Amino acid sequence: MTGEAAASFFSLTPDRVLAAVEVGGLRCTGRCLPLRAFENRVYEVELEDERRLVMKFYRPGRWSRETILDEHAFLSDLAAAEVPAVAPLDLGIGGTLGEIEGILYAAFPKVRGRTLDELDAENRRRIGRTIGRMHAVGAARDAPHRPRLDVTRYIREPLEVLAKGGFIPDGLASRYRDVALRTADAVAAPLAAARVQRIHGDLHWGNILWATDGPILIDFDDCLVGPPVQDLWLLARGDSEEARRAREDLLEGYELFREFDRSTLALCEPLRALRIVEMSGWIAQRWDDPSFPQAFPHFRDHRYWMQEYEALIGIWEALG
Repeated sequence: MTGEAAASFFSLTPDRVLAAVEVGGLRCTGRCLPLRAFENRVYEVELEDERRLVMKFYRPGRWSRETILDEHAFLSDLAAAEVPAVAPLDLGIGGTLGEIEGILYAAFPKVRGRTLDELDAENRRRIGRTIGRMHAVGAARDAPHRPRLDVTRYIREPLEVLAKGGFIPDGLASRYRDVALRTADAVAAPLAAARVQRIHGDLHWGNILWATDGPILIDFDDCLVGPPVQDLWLLARGDSEEARRAREDLLEGYELFREFDRSTLALCEPLRALRIVEMSGWIAQRWDDPSFPQAFPHFRDHRYWMQEYEALIGIWEALG
């Protein structure tokens, strides 16, 4: 991210946020509250009609207009099928995606709910039913501009970013890279063979809100084309008996609405390895953003990288 758009993104002010909201005729009260977000800039804005919007300003250079519109199309399809997900609003400009000073942005209705880290079996089944419905819609058409889940994007490219920036301590860098590449080689073929479709892509517990009438799926910013199992393992991480039981609860609900290829459950741990490497590469790539060193103060510590390395080794050894 370079140039004027980057400068504007890092220095967004409430006045500019409110101006973006009002371009299409909406009127604000002036209340504009920044919300916690790393990748994008997000604000809660109050309208004169007492509605509240969540305004998302996309980080310049990350997604193209077409890529974001694929996200919005997925959300629109979900809304049409009455799947509980938060879809973007028409900005009054003939679409859901606006632009100000080179920064693309969208408005979402504010929804009320709470996040939960743990659920009982019945609520896991409820989540499973919601995911099954989402995937049934996601399979209906492609998202040609969204990323594909593969080892190049999720291991090889992040490793290049980490090496270029010298983030991994010298005594550990070669071992970390070796186990990551071995894992990539082992998982590349089965991942490429799995059936893929539009999925959420980042469905952890923080992206599920619990309202009075059930779960709501939020934040499709990382939606991609990949195997449906990607949207399950994040809710039941690891290979313990507890994790396997939680996945069974999710699938019991899921399979009421859609068939699931259970052979892809073997990808759960390899996908966790991909996420470990990709997340570290993401932090490294954003290190020039002033908010990242503050949010991840231990990123350059040896202990951080040793924990990441040990997790990768554990996954690799389990693959046998």
